[in-house]
Amino acid sequence: MSLNIMGAIAVLVSYFIGNISPAILLGKIYGIEIKKEGSGNAGTTNVLRVIGKKAAALTLAVDILKGVAVVLLARHFCGLEIALLCGLAVFMGHIWPAVFDFKGGKGVATAFGVLVTIHPLLGGIALAIVLVIVAITKRVSAGSIVGALFIPLLAYLLTPDGIAQWIFVLWATTFAAIVIIKHRANLVRLLKGQEPKLSFKKKEPKNE
Repeated sequence: MSLNIMGAIAVLVSYFIGNISPAILLGKIYGIEIKKEGSGNAGTTNVLRVIGKKAAALTLAVDILKGVAVVLLARHFCGLEIALLCGLAVFMGHIWPAVFDFKGGKGVATAFGVLVTIHPLLGGIALAIVLVIVAITKRVSAGSIVGALFIPLLAYLLTPDGIAQWIFVLWATTFAAIVIIKHRANLVRLLKGQEPKLSFKKKEPKNE
């Protein structure tokens, strides 16, 4: 997988696109430090609990679209291999944003945006797994963890044309491993039966 100057610039730009955090920015609009409220995570579920449904929907949409936009542009201008790198970069930029002290979200929505754009069937199956587990357990973290566990297998079975299977599986496994690592505290709470269930109720914002 070669990386020319244009490709390197694309990867760097993708990382900083990943730095755009709707959860943090919406929190500021509402006068809330989202990383100090609720679970402390700058993601959709915490925004839902702390701010409300509309803010959560916007957070989810922007985080997914970051991944979609980066992959579409990179694939069009630089090809599939660079698009894979850019997808990983936007994902890492979301989780470890330089502009927010390297403290971002857990990356599930952005990872989905990347995966479904690279391979719609893979992304669709992964989403279905997540939704089934969330519906059964009422816990988003459980769906995210189980969905991530299936990603390497799906990548192995659904490697797209134009890329070596081992590269695609390694790429997908990187996403899965990071998502699971970022959910390690949730996993501990799940095993102890202490993980809160999904709720559409919210804490009253400080600025209404």
